[in-house]
Amino acid sequence: MKAFERAFGYTPAVVASAPGRVNLLGEHTDYNDGFVLPIAIAQRTWVALGHAAGSRFSLAAPNIGQRLQFTLDKAPSEQFVRYVFGCLQEMAIAGHVPPPLDILVSSEVPMGVGLSSSAALEVALLRALKELLDAPIDDVQIARMAQRAEAEHAGVRCGIMDQMASSLATTDCALFLDTRSLQTRIVALPTQSEILVLDSGIARSLATSGYNQRRAECEQACRLLSLQCLRDVSSLQALDSLPSPLRRRARHVFNENSRVLRAAEGVSADEFGLLMNESHASLRDDYEVSVAPLDRLVALLQAHPAVHGARLTGAGFGGACVALCESGRGQGVATAVLDAYATDGGQGQLLVPAAEAQAADDI
Repeated sequence: MKAFERAFGYTPAVVASAPGRVNLLGEHTDYNDGFVLPIAIAQRTWVALGHAAGSRFSLAAPNIGQRLQFTLDKAPSEQFVRYVFGCLQEMAIAGHVPPPLDILVSSEVPMGVGLSSSAALEVALLRALKELLDAPIDDVQIARMAQRAEAEHAGVRCGIMDQMASSLATTDCALFLDTRSLQTRIVALPTQSEILVLDSGIARSLATSGYNQRRAECEQACRLLSLQCLRDVSSLQALDSLPSPLRRRARHVFNENSRVLRAAEGVSADEFGLLMNESHASLRDDYEVSVAPLDRLVALLQAHPAVHGARLTGAGFGGACVALCESGRGQGVATAVLDAYATDGGQGQLLVPAAEAQAADDI
């Protein structure tokens, strides 16, 4: 409660949190009604709420130096605040109109590297609002509201994966998600393995990157194929009539869905790693969302003897990569790979260490 008290001078009524996530397989499939396999990370975003004295919402975010006021009558111009505004609006649309609030956001989830910092913010805020307003909404409803907040108010036409992962996933098992039905099940990681996440040092923003363009290309491919969604492609041969680059975009989605389904059956660490390697090649060549430094970092990981496989994670265009390593070897792999990456001028860093979680009392 300390940060909230410093910002607003009183104790908050509610404190809630939600984790970031790393996606192991299933990139750019969620907005195509496909399959994904994320896992939550230890780092979380915390939100504290209190009843404001005036008629405006006040937002304090010490991590990014933000302190702003707004109302629900007009969308704020600041991108970060639009995520908050969108969640408040979605709660109001659902019939639970929030009163003017003092809001403090504190996050351990790195921003701009593909670990879903925005989804963690949205889910944490909606969880806090649920408690404050005694709203009868479940975890899936929270994920749906969070997705609408991001798509309709922050301008990012995201799929449902990030919000579902932040709302439902845990840190010890992967979450298999069918993004069409929203059915989920837990998938154990391969035995004697651990997850390693490295930042390439190349930041990216979904709202200004090629993310929305890739989504539009998938929609165009569906129109030409007379399909509702690329999830419904029956075979690779069915894509032969598509022009380039639409054929390559659709090929990635078809193959990526197959990779997720195979991994979700339960495979060895070596086979899981091979699926990750194939996924990166597809994202690089067919979907064209990688960049040279990220390819370099992934290649260094794939060449390390203690790594089963590696790929970019998140939307691409920079950001992070994820690797499946031999259990207990992650820290050593990170040190060796980042040292090699630095020889070419790379400025990567280790993300998602087994860090001690931030305490609610510190918020």
